[in-house]
Amino acid sequence: MNKTVFQQIVKSILESNSIMIFPHVIPDGDTIGCASALKRAFTKIGKKAQVIDEKDIPDYLKFLTQDYEDWEEFQQDQPDLCIAVDCSDLGRLGERKDFFLTGKRTVNIDHHPTNTCFADLNYIDDKASATGEIIFDLLKGLNIQFDPFIAEAIYSAISTDTGSFKYTNTSTKSHLVAAELIDMGVDLNEVSVELYQNTRLEKIRLEAEVLETLEIICDGKVASAYATEDMLKKTGATMNETEGFIELLRNIQGVEVAIFFKETQTKEIKIGFRAKQYADVSKIAMKFGGGGHVKAAGCTINDSLDQAKKLTYQATEEMFRKLQE
Repeated sequence: MNKTVFQQIVKSILESNSIMIFPHVIPDGDTIGCASALKRAFTKIGKKAQVIDEKDIPDYLKFLTQDYEDWEEFQQDQPDLCIAVDCSDLGRLGERKDFFLTGKRTVNIDHHPTNTCFADLNYIDDKASATGEIIFDLLKGLNIQFDPFIAEAIYSAISTDTGSFKYTNTSTKSHLVAAELIDMGVDLNEVSVELYQNTRLEKIRLEAEVLETLEIICDGKVASAYATEDMLKKTGATMNETEGFIELLRNIQGVEVAIFFKETQTKEIKIGFRAKQYADVSKIAMKFGGGGHVKAAGCTINDSLDQAKKLTYQATEEMFRKLQE
């Protein structure tokens, strides 16, 4: 079925003139890398292609964002094709979801196993380490001539979603695709500096504040921390700059599950989960209407931070009890 859908997506792209590309809210390297690669590729074959975002792009990814359209200022007739990249559900498009649905045809390309298949055409490959791997295949299927920018965008997507090729989702294909992209002109030093060696001082100050909230529960198997709006005001950092903090928690010796809470607004707490070896954190996220991968998942709880922590801790403790049975 996926092969047929893949061919239908290729056909839809070739038949469309105006194509709108939608990364998810609170964007990461995978969604931005995919969106940027698609925009450049579609432009190369004569399409009117635009990336529609909500202007919440982290600083470390801005080297990939060329001529993105601000959603709040964007006006456009009905597009021929709307493509969502790396979005597990329609809610991940934020305020742009209604505009996405105005497309004459909609496409959903993703690698999350919990994807809700919300578009006309849904290509979901949960074996892919990153949506970037799927976009690589898609552009090959379109016979796109890769240039260094497209190669760097897709390389960034795969590198960030595999934790620089160290997470367990990294596959043989991940390395093979990366090698081919390097041969296509990726400047490894430039990309590495932009992605991993370009941290604002404000983020470092926020990291110090966050680590002060560290809690260890479940006999050392779980580490949690949180970031609040007050911390952002104090440090001058943005919530996007909490990217990677959850890995600091998971890296602690003896910790199997890391939990990170983001107080984004009153009574809305976004929660990320990461597992190290054997836990399935997607099951915890799904209890609260979220989802994701076995070792990386997330959800939102519309309650106070204290209540969100309480509910999440209970669900995590229950999971460990069942693992011991």
